[in-house]
Amino acid sequence: MAETIIREDFPIFRDNPSLVYLDNAATTQKPSCVIEAVRHFYERDNANPLRGLYDLAQRATAVYEESREAVAGFIGAASPEEIVFTRNASESLNLVAYSYGTFLKEGDEILISVMEHHSNLIPWQQLAVRSGAVLKFIECGADGRITEETFRSALSSRTKIVSMTQISNVLGVRNDIRTFARLAHEAGAVFVCDGAQSVPHIPVDVQDLDVDFLAFSGHKMLAPMGIGVLYGKKALLEKMPPFLTGGEMIEYVTREGATWAELPHKFEAGTVNAAGAVGLKTAIEYYRKVGFDAIQKREEELSELAFDVLSTIPHLHIMGGNTAKEHNGIFSFSLDGVHPHDIAEILNADGVCIRAGHHCAQVLMQHMNVPSTVRASLAFYNREEDILRLAQSLSTVRRRMGYVE
Repeated sequence: MAETIIREDFPIFRDNPSLVYLDNAATTQKPSCVIEAVRHFYERDNANPLRGLYDLAQRATAVYEESREAVAGFIGAASPEEIVFTRNASESLNLVAYSYGTFLKEGDEILISVMEHHSNLIPWQQLAVRSGAVLKFIECGADGRITEETFRSALSSRTKIVSMTQISNVLGVRNDIRTFARLAHEAGAVFVCDGAQSVPHIPVDVQDLDVDFLAFSGHKMLAPMGIGVLYGKKALLEKMPPFLTGGEMIEYVTREGATWAELPHKFEAGTVNAAGAVGLKTAIEYYRKVGFDAIQKREEELSELAFDVLSTIPHLHIMGGNTAKEHNGIFSFSLDGVHPHDIAEILNADGVCIRAGHHCAQVLMQHMNVPSTVRASLAFYNREEDILRLAQSLSTVRRRMGYVE
């Protein structure tokens, strides 16, 4: 994979050649093909899908459903019916919590880890309040690891839902989802996987992992903002009540009630984001063109370099594992005596884009006894130069803050 060729696919880098963008865990940049696909839809295919019988509406419906098929193939779903389009991973997780959550009762247990993004924490907190269920947390070590023994000890006969991230958005640690899903099923629980940080970076096959639900966002994998995915096993989706109600999620309506549309439309109320779905399909095609082998190899090389250079900076402390491989391109760190927001401002002045704060993972921060950190997160279109500029800028921060080394 030629780095310069890849960079040229992204207009933001063509127009800003000196830009160092290291906030890919928040959102990724978009290649020209994705931008063009969205523009083409609005210029050539724009109509309300699933409604009109005229040719243009039929074409809009066709490209929307083709996008669903592409997503199903990308994550190994058994059928496109198992793919529900949402706005983002947050909405996908809320859908499961509100809809599947109707089956929970007082005394049931919901199990999540301490490293979850708020999107995979607050919906379960609220479900516990509504249902009387108990929300339990799985602890992790200082390196972010959750062992099989720790996971087993957290399960009980009352566990009904387990929800975990595959890759932490703070530590970069990768959880053994296949093993944890198997153990959850043995205990009689369903397993929900937050794939927001994994689907863009590693091959994810829902049948191989045997997860019951998988949530992810398009905007973290080169696609437009406002399009997300919920995968759910068909048998579970069929028995779940709708999340939202309104147009197109119905089969028949009377004054007294309504019946619901077939899967997956039962969960897609109102006018859908067809352009976003088309953009996601094109992003998937781009991933396939570049190839996950090349993407993983490139990101591993960048991770090794980032870990090596960050580890040499005095007073800098990386959260999580002690090897680059454990971070999966995500590095959260602190610098003695300097607030993360000050670090972010100084790096911004040097043209380096990173994230500072609690990264929507305050429970993890509390667990690690760290109020906030700086986070640099990588993508395959990053350059070695980006890492070196990050390190060079970081090496000057304490001096620029008035410290005498």
